[in-house]
Amino acid sequence: MREIQFTAEAKDDGVRIRDYLKAFGVSSSLMTRLKQTENGITVNGSFARTIDTLKSGDALAIRIEPKGSLPSPLKADIEVCYEDEDIIVLNKPPFMPVHESRNHIGDTLSNFVAYHIGENGGAFRAVFRLDRDTSGLVLVAKHELAASKLAGSIDKDYYAVVGGILTENGTVDLPISRCGDSIIKRRVSEDGERAVTHYEIVSRFENTTLIKCKLVTGRTHQIRVHLSHIGHPLLGDSLYGGDCTDIDRQALHCKDIYFIHPVTGESMHISCDFPDDMKMIIGD
Repeated sequence: MREIQFTAEAKDDGVRIRDYLKAFGVSSSLMTRLKQTENGITVNGSFARTIDTLKSGDALAIRIEPKGSLPSPLKADIEVCYEDEDIIVLNKPPFMPVHESRNHIGDTLSNFVAYHIGENGGAFRAVFRLDRDTSGLVLVAKHELAASKLAGSIDKDYYAVVGGILTENGTVDLPISRCGDSIIKRRVSEDGERAVTHYEIVSRFENTTLIKCKLVTGRTHQIRVHLSHIGHPLLGDSLYGGDCTDIDRQALHCKDIYFIHPVTGESMHISCDFPDDMKMIIGD
């Protein structure tokens, strides 16, 4: 169970608890659960109702009980880049899915989180996903308040190695849709959903370029599709025409994430190193 404590300020005098918590980001569904939890909401250590009002100096607390089931635990050598009572940030290795599926049971990042947090940690939720073959940072919320406040609010820096020499920074603003009947492959298409990718040159090599990408939208395979479309597919990306000589998966890594902590309000920046297969091709 996660207990979060607040101290009412002078501006909170006369404010109803439900309005105070709603302004903090507590959803209607979580509010209902708090009311159904024994001592889910307390003021100065005593049971409180959401319709009660606060006074300056009051110590308000909420207790969030874990819900949902955990996947089977997996012991693995995965870097934990940051962790506290509310979130955990992991450096996902390539070739590992984030969530279990029909073809991947017991061997995913979620299974590792279940092992790392343990039974007393309760259920959790990855705030965003990475493709199985994409490496890098994944932010996991340890409870539903953190998950709801973080959803859609994470800025990410992706690094990719593409074929050919890019000469200037740029933006690709082209819609993406499914490629024919394929459930996996995507393509640039006029009837697709808008997709915007900014890219910035980091380093140039003999016939490849390391770039940093920022996504304005979050379409499936967006970076891979856009860079392939402009004639610079990611190395190792066989699905979209990349050279697989030196790496056997798309050379794409989520290296940095930026967000506001869901409980403390602190500005956060978490970074991780490149994986070994990308270091080999960029000489890092």
